Order: sequence, then structure tokens, then C-alpha cells
Amino acid sequence: MPSTVLIGAQWGDEGKGKMIDVLAERNDLIVRFQGGNNAGHTIRLGDSKFVLHLIPSGILRRGKKCVLGNGVVINPEALFNEIDMLKKAGISVKNRLFVSGQAHIIFPYHYLIDRLREESKKNETIGTTKRGIGPAYGDKVSRVGIRACDLIDPKRLKLKLQQVLKEKNDILTKIYKVKPLSFSKTYKQYAKYGKKLKPYVIHTTYYLDEALRKKKKILFEGAQGTLLDVDHGTYPFVTSSNASVGGALIGTGTGPRAIQKIVGCVKAYTTRVGEGPLPTAFPPYLARVVQTRGEEFGATTGRPRRCGWFDAVIARYSAIVNDLTMLAVMKLDVLDGLSELRICTGYRLRGKLIKKMPAQADDLAACKPVYERHKGWMTSTANVKKYEELPSRAKSYLRRISALVGVPIGVVSVGSDREQTIFVNAKK
Repeated sequence: MPSTVLIGAQWGDEGKGKMIDVLAERNDLIVRFQGGNNAGHTIRLGDSKFVLHLIPSGILRRGKKCVLGNGVVINPEALFNEIDMLKKAGISVKNRLFVSGQAHIIFPYHYLIDRLREESKKNETIGTTKRGIGPAYGDKVSRVGIRACDLIDPKRLKLKLQQVLKEKNDILTKIYKVKPLSFSKTYKQYAKYGKKLKPYVIHTTYYLDEALRKKKKILFEGAQGTLLDVDHGTYPFVTSSNASVGGALIGTGTGPRAIQKIVGCVKAYTTRVGEGPLPTAFPPYLARVVQTRGEEFGATTGRPRRCGWFDAVIARYSAIVNDLTMLAVMKLDVLDGLSELRICTGYRLRGKLIKKMPAQADDLAACKPVYERHKGWMTSTANVKKYEELPSRAKSYLRRISALVGVPIGVVSVGSDREQTIFVNAKK
């Protein structure tokens, strides 16, 4: 059962979209297992740029089939916008895109409550994308969520929406003092969505099981990153789903024996979008340089990402949580031309040296990074095709990252194009 899981091993935005696109070439199915349209995977094909928020980027590979698993929360409007965008680019999803009937649906009250809740916190914001992701997952665990299998059944949708909307309108009017949502308008809109979604909805657990029995190769695609995982991340500055490897099992109904490889995607430095601690943050002048070179602006929100030196402490933590078998190091080229590089190997917390990531976000925010200094390679890597051809200092930097994280490096990316991908001691 040759399946691979691709996980973000930092705070998201590691370049998973490109890696999914590259690895999709040698897989048959690409499966998204958590998150919603709060994610953004950017892929460049020649002069074309695709930003996908829900549909796996493997859809850009001819003949590959893509699945949205039960762990994904789906905004139908966002999904259909992506389908239309792909269609305009000459890419059909017919008989190639499948949606789990058990996936939960995002409704207008979800993103309205998400926005109002965030705005009410004033100085205690989380940095949510305000896409309704958290409230949708909240309804899921409260057992009042409406799923894709409900959406495609007009009678069931009507009954469930009547029950849920009464409570949501009480929250909107009594707590947030805003106008209630119209049942008739919401039902009419989502009944249309259900009719449009119905051809894509299947029981994906059985579909994936059948594919595995036929020895099909499956690539499981994670969104966000391990440090944003609701259980293992820097809580409360996290997403609302399990962005670590466990989410691949829960979010698809696939058993652990199906997984053969677990690839952790990291940047050659560290970034974070939204609120929460970032111990290795660059000083402002260097942050501006790296933001510009690395185009460090969120694919979903457009917000500038905070940038910092590579943090081996959090990467090692991610390696443990996910049992990583390989690292994919992205955006090495962004560091070209920097005379000195640093790698964080530990923290000082209230004067004490520690080598492990604190469980409390407040403690992590109080940590002062302990750095190793490395000389930069001061030359471009953008056109390098083989690992052996990388500058010696670049290879030294990569070897040190691998040693500190405790995971071998299998892939190095030196640009946004597919061809700017170096495979290290591994077959493509």
C-alpha cells in the first residue's frame, strides 16, 4: 500500500502546493484530509499561476484524481469558483474530483460568527482568516453540523437548516446585535449548491479502500502546518483541525498501515502568518528583504508573513509528532546572497537553556533563540539541477538542518517552477 502523506512541519505556507504538484506525477490519487478554504496552495506552471484553496493541486496533472475527504469543511461557493477557474484554464474536473458525503459544509452563519467573534476580541485576536472554519468545526463536534450528504437531499437540508438557523440567529441577534439570517434565502441558495454538488459526492472511505486494494498510489495532502494543529500546535494560535499526520487517517477513513512515507515540508527559513509567537523573527530590514525575495504574502488573505531564521526546535518537534521519514526543504534560493545565516538550536526561557518546545504559547513567546551561525553561499542556486552541484556552504547548511531535525532531506526546492526541484538520494 504505497501511500505518502505530505505535512507542513512549520506554521504553514511551507510550499506544500508545489510539492503536491511535483509528487502528484508519481501518484494516482491526491487526497485532501483537513481544513477548508482557509488554506492556499500556489502553483506556477510556466507563465500561469494557480491558487487553490480546496481542490488538491494534483488536479493540474493530467489524469490524476482528487478527493476531498470527510475531514475537510467545504464552502460550496469557494469550491465552485475553483472549478470554474480551472475550467477557464482548460482543466476539467469531471470524473476526477470526488467529495466525501461526510464532509461538513460551511454556511453564511459560520463566517459571520467567525468575523464577529474575532472583532469582539480586540487585543486578543487569533488571526483567523474569517472563512468560518472554526465555527464549522465547532458545529461538527457539537453534532449540529450539516454535511454534504445532507446538502444534496433537499428535504433533509430543509429540516436541519431550520433547526440550526434558529440557534444561530439567537447568537447573532442577542450576543452580536446584528440582523438575523433569512431561512428562505439561505435554504434556496444552499439547495442550489446541493444540486450542483451532487455529481461529485461519494462515500470516499470505500473509494479509497478500493483504490488501495488495487495498489493505486495515494498522496495525502495536508493544509496549514503542524505548529497550527489544534492539538499539537501553539494553542490557541492554531487552526481548528488536525494538520498533523493523524489528520490524514481521521480525515479520510484510511488505516495507518496504508501509509508508507511521511514527508515534512519546511522552508529553509521560518515564516508565520497571523498571530502567535515566532521566536526567530528577523529584524525589520531583513524581514523586508526576505518577504520580497520569497513573495511572503498569504495566498488566502494577502497578509504579509512574518519571517525568521530556521528554527530547528520546532522542526524537530514536528518530526516527532508526525514520525517524518523525509524532509522537503523549500525556498533555499531565497537565502542566496545572504552573507550570514543562522539556525536556532535551542531557547533560553527565563535564563534557562531548553532544547524542547514549550507547551504554552506564552512561554514560547518569552523564549530567546540560541543560534548557530553559518556562512552564506553568496551565489544563485536557482538553476542548479543536482544536489551535488549546490554550493558547498548550501550543502553544509542543509546537512546541519537534517542533523538537528533528525530526518533525511529528500527534496530541495530552488524556485517556484516544477523544474526547480532537486531530488536528493531519492528517486522522483
